[in-house]
Amino acid sequence: MRKLIVYIAMSVDGFIAGNNDDLSFLQSVEQEGEDYGYADFIQTIDTVIIGRRTYDTVMQLTDQFPHADKQCYIISSKMQEPKGKLHFYTGDLKELVTQLKNETSDKHIFCDGGASIVQQLLRLQLVDELIVSIIPVVLRDGIRLFGDNTTMQPLRLQSSKAYPKGLVQLTYQFGA
Repeated sequence: MRKLIVYIAMSVDGFIAGNNDDLSFLQSVEQEGEDYGYADFIQTIDTVIIGRRTYDTVMQLTDQFPHADKQCYIISSKMQEPKGKLHFYTGDLKELVTQLKNETSDKHIFCDGGASIVQQLLRLQLVDELIVSIIPVVLRDGIRLFGDNTTMQPLRLQSSKAYPKGLVQLTYQFGA
């Protein structure tokens, strides 16, 4: 069965963005030739789930959506016509994820944010794996990865890796 994987970066104090969707804190760990395993990870993915606000933020930073080669479901409250492999989804999130997990594929599903979508997926206990890159900075304010309504779920550490710029990447499986 396919896995739903959240692959995301956050500050030490749990924020995935600063105020006004500021992502500049990510620059503190940028290093030429280092992608923190992203290229290898993305090869294991054929489907992406992303929130509409995150999609809009990404599109303000680039001309072409970075996951345009994959089936992409943009979770939105407003229906739009599909654009190639981009589907604007307004239905039930649990129904979508269940359908995607049951598809025959040797590749997985990637949730690329944002916090609201990740929190919904966690509440529904649909996330199978969490890969979180901890950025060595304290933001103190912004958008939290884990909201107040996130339910407690046991995690099993699968791996951890520290990088020279201070980023620590943790991979967890859900379940006891």
